[in-house]
Amino acid sequence: AFQTQLLSNDGHNPLMKKVFDIHLAFLKNGQSEAALKHVFASLRAFISKFPSVFFKGRVNMCAALCYEILKCCTSKVSSTRNEASALLYLLMRNNFEFTKRRTFLRTHLQIIIAVSQLIADVALSGGTRFQDSLLIINNFANSDRPMKATAFPSEVKDLTKRIRTVLMATAQMKEHEKDPEMLIDLQYSLAKSYASTPELRKTWLDSMAKIHVKNGDFSEAAMCYVHVAALVAEFLHRK
Repeated sequence: AFQTQLLSNDGHNPLMKKVFDIHLAFLKNGQSEAALKHVFASLRAFISKFPSVFFKGRVNMCAALCYEILKCCTSKVSSTRNEASALLYLLMRNNFEFTKRRTFLRTHLQIIIAVSQLIADVALSGGTRFQDSLLIINNFANSDRPMKATAFPSEVKDLTKRIRTVLMATAQMKEHEKDPEMLIDLQYSLAKSYASTPELRKTWLDSMAKIHVKNGDFSEAAMCYVHVAALVAEFLHRK
């Protein structure tokens, strides 16, 4: 009934924010397994109904959804993991269809950023469970008949490979968590490897700053924030 209002300004409006926040609240606060099944079904319908809001409007809704779905991908409950993996796959597929089967770059980027943030927030526990979810997503891509002749399956494979690279770098970080200098070095090299992706570089610089503040190294944290500011300024100047 309120589709016109919800879609105004490509979803960047107070009404859409409220509706979306209610959907997201169900994922943020623990639900029963049965309730979550309905939440995921509702989110699938929501993505299909308002694709432009996720793939054309401002990036914050796609980013928030990716973050919460990825958290569910590490759930101890296998049905929740399966549902979350299917929803994430649907998000990628719908993004691919939305760009007339060219790419799903926005979702790709937001998933990598969400993984990096989850690691920085120490919310990505259950590594093997997360690997299982990645495997489910890959299997979806390989068995999706209508997508066989497109670049989609290989793009999905590339995304899961990139996520594994980030996870491996994190495993190394865990080994050195008692050695702050080594830890920062690893984070710095990860930030540098994303030089071509400003959003990701910013995520890792923010994460470095957090560790510096925790260790009481305030001038180093300030340097990270100056780098972030320079990165944002450079990006805006180019735009």
